[in-house]
Amino acid sequence: MAAAVTIVRDEWGVPHVYGPTDESVVFGWMVAQAEDNFWQVEDSIIQALGRSAEVYGEAGLAGDLLNRALGIVPLSKAEWERTDPEIRSLCEAAAAGLDWFLATHPEVEPRLITDFEPWHTIAFSRFAVYQLFVFGRAGIRAEEMASMATPVERAASSGVPDFAGWLAERESSLAAQGQAAAGSNMWAISPERTDDGHAYLFINPHQPYFGPGQWYEGHVQSEEGLHFSGAGFFASLLPTIGHNESLGWSHTVNAPDILDVYLETFDQQGEPLAYRYGDGYRQATSWVAEVAVKTDAGMETREYELRKTHHGPIVGHRDGKALAVKMAMFEEGGQVAQRYAMARARNLDEFKAAMATLATPMFNTVYADVEGNIWYAYYGAVPRRDPSYDWSQPVDGADPAAEWQGYHPLEELPQVLNPESGYVQNCNATPFLATGGDDNPDPNAFPPYMVSEDDNPRSQISRRILESEEEFSWEEWQRYAWDTTVIEAETWVPKLRAALDASAGRDPARAKKLGPAVELLQAWDRVATIEGPEMTLFVGFREQMISLGVEDPLEALERTIDGLEESWGAWQVAWGELNRVQRRHTSGTEPFSDDAPSLPIAGGPGPVGIVFNFYTRPSEDTRRRYGVAGHSFVSVVDFGEPVRARSALVFGQSHDPASPHWFDQAALFSERRFKDAWFERSAVDAHAQRTYAPGEAVSAEPAVESAGGL
Repeated sequence: MAAAVTIVRDEWGVPHVYGPTDESVVFGWMVAQAEDNFWQVEDSIIQALGRSAEVYGEAGLAGDLLNRALGIVPLSKAEWERTDPEIRSLCEAAAAGLDWFLATHPEVEPRLITDFEPWHTIAFSRFAVYQLFVFGRAGIRAEEMASMATPVERAASSGVPDFAGWLAERESSLAAQGQAAAGSNMWAISPERTDDGHAYLFINPHQPYFGPGQWYEGHVQSEEGLHFSGAGFFASLLPTIGHNESLGWSHTVNAPDILDVYLETFDQQGEPLAYRYGDGYRQATSWVAEVAVKTDAGMETREYELRKTHHGPIVGHRDGKALAVKMAMFEEGGQVAQRYAMARARNLDEFKAAMATLATPMFNTVYADVEGNIWYAYYGAVPRRDPSYDWSQPVDGADPAAEWQGYHPLEELPQVLNPESGYVQNCNATPFLATGGDDNPDPNAFPPYMVSEDDNPRSQISRRILESEEEFSWEEWQRYAWDTTVIEAETWVPKLRAALDASAGRDPARAKKLGPAVELLQAWDRVATIEGPEMTLFVGFREQMISLGVEDPLEALERTIDGLEESWGAWQVAWGELNRVQRRHTSGTEPFSDDAPSLPIAGGPGPVGIVFNFYTRPSEDTRRRYGVAGHSFVSVVDFGEPVRARSALVFGQSHDPASPHWFDQAALFSERRFKDAWFERSAVDAHAQRTYAPGEAVSAEPAVESAGGL
């Protein structure tokens, strides 16, 4: 396959992979990922296999043990064995591409995996959705998880993993990335609302800029009909959002109830695996998991006894009951096959048929195509349940009436097709405000456990934008993708003014101190720029209230002013001076530095109601704040014939600091501009920087940094 594949790197280093078969372009796609960032590809798979402790020692043990309890590896191996030959061949091609890369790049030293296997791709897809996204919704505390497993006595050092530290680090990382409030944006608009008569799509996931959730852009085309351009996570078999020559889609995270916790009662004397069910007992399954842990003395094997009931794996205990977690479609799998079918779909019916498998258990989806259709679905594998139960809380595992009764099919989920308003949108908010007018789904038509989201400021600003023009031009569509209007300022600046006026008589000194800042915000046009200090003030003020729980708006503003004066010597700090983008190691563990190159960003955090989302992480070691999540892969698609698209990544295509594509797209990102995402072969060739069969790349240019390092 290496000889059959052609990779064309365009002016931005984006790989366009061509080959005679679908397998060949999957092979080339994995080679391209490895060329640009083998470290992240391997690390993502290490985490998916539950082998982090072999690299990171004790710090990786808790996550690995959860991985073993969930059974991600055996489930993925079993899925591989029963998978259709067509999908097996794609997985084999993916593994072959990574193995070929290592064989031909001896300068790259893997930290752990020297032989990739076809089922690894399936394991990564299961891990990425369930362990990274879904499991956290179980609400199980660290002290409860500590009893997930029983250390086996013959392995003397098999102590209880530090679940408290693992959860604290995870929560700290998520909070640092703004993930408690972060999300994504996506819009589609019908041909009747565009000046060229084409449907438009806005693709805008807000993912972390580092670690296994970061995006990689590319384009694949085979002679068998697979032709898709977009982005996916490192180690993904194909791009997972984007477009082909007929249609395209994007996702935002949603929160359908796709996980339940069952309280299992183990109380039969002399039968440690017997748990209550109905009028009798059932037998749990028990097994011993071996986890290798890197220590100062070398690699050490820890052994733990794990259990699962027919509901699912036991992941902790509460009030004397075992906690078994059941996740929708977790055991069934099928995500890789579904994603492949979505990429090969050529019309709405074929796309819906791929979605109808429910193999991917969550994610809002917005779709558009060359026929002019636009569609939104509050997508998920939502189990049918007895609505008389409170499914937001753990349920009694001994009660047969608490069993799931299959899944709601696609047609029973909230959705909107070709509304009269001419648009659909979702920004992690309720599906019942996906569009304007009377075409929204009726909340009363769906069971209470299906939807939990309310409206949010990003959806509010999105609806305003989509209703602001009778017709959108292609240029306007691109501009709105980077819009920095701050809708929450319209509510909170008047509240600040009123609070200040009300307090002036009681505390004139405070009113004098805060007055200039409030007047500045009053005069603000509510649009964030890198030059002005207004956004600096407003974001700091809202962070004090939202993140730090300050209830008094004047106190929140005063704390913001005091903090700026302490750090900067004045409170009038330009937003772009404080709010920056800087590239560090792909792991996200390398500290930011005010002495390293960075660029100003006009975007801001989603809770202030802004389209251009950019979340930063404060640090005691820096005055500036650097981006860790938000607008990541940003794309706009025009479904004319031929389809055209423009896109941008937050940093650049390559993780090699010596590459010209290490930080080149950051300038676009800072200036709120797109690059062309060339799709037709003639356009790709016209903008080719380098064209090669993978084997030729070894001598053409150093591909990546060593896999060692951080």
